[in-house]
Amino acid sequence: MAAPLSSHGERGAVPVHVAMIMDGNGRWARSRSLPVVAGHRKGAESVQDCVKSAIRQGVRYLTLYAFSSENWRRSAEEIGDLTSLLRFYLRHKLNELHEQGVRLRVIGEPERFEGALREELRRAEAKTINNKTLTLTLALSYGGRADIAQAARRLAEQVANGELASSEITEERLAGALQTSDMPDPDLVIRTSGECRLSNFLLWQSAYAELVFMDVLWPDFGEAEFVQALSHFAGRQRRFGGRPV
Repeated sequence: MAAPLSSHGERGAVPVHVAMIMDGNGRWARSRSLPVVAGHRKGAESVQDCVKSAIRQGVRYLTLYAFSSENWRRSAEEIGDLTSLLRFYLRHKLNELHEQGVRLRVIGEPERFEGALREELRRAEAKTINNKTLTLTLALSYGGRADIAQAARRLAEQVANGELASSEITEERLAGALQTSDMPDPDLVIRTSGECRLSNFLLWQSAYAELVFMDVLWPDFGEAEFVQALSHFAGRQRRFGGRPV
């Protein structure tokens, strides 16, 4: 297992927090003349491989863009397939995650999903809350702009209630009002399928993240690709606006 990250600017370091934009399930399926749900099923296997790889490499936080707020525009059939697949893995893979020491968290708008799924997500979070090996965060019905907007509303309410002066609104306070306030910002953001954009994912949090865009479709993403992305990260020097020493 790789050594834990000791300095954000150190070459060869392992990222503390890796965020993943898992793209290409549909293209993978269509290229094989399969229904889109087959791509989602194969992509779910890649999630399992990614979690295991993150643990082996010493990553402490892994955040997956599982369902964006824009994904609600997809067909009812595909949304149903995605939610059914999520429910299946909560029921059949949660114990495995628990045994691996994985803590499961959810950000976004899980309340937009039907009640039974919300309850299963709540139980999964409660069951794994004390696990320390890896924090696995699922971004469900998540949008980066919406996250920033809700943080701004929270601060505005505090100002309106006299709990906070407008002059006291700082970057740190806004970051503290985001849904990710209890985890470090991502060091590395990986996107598969050859697309080179963030697509409304962790916009504030990724301000200084290293970005790695890979041509591989998500269902074909495995440990070799994960290690390759970490190798790209290890070869970069993060200066955060400063100059190298």
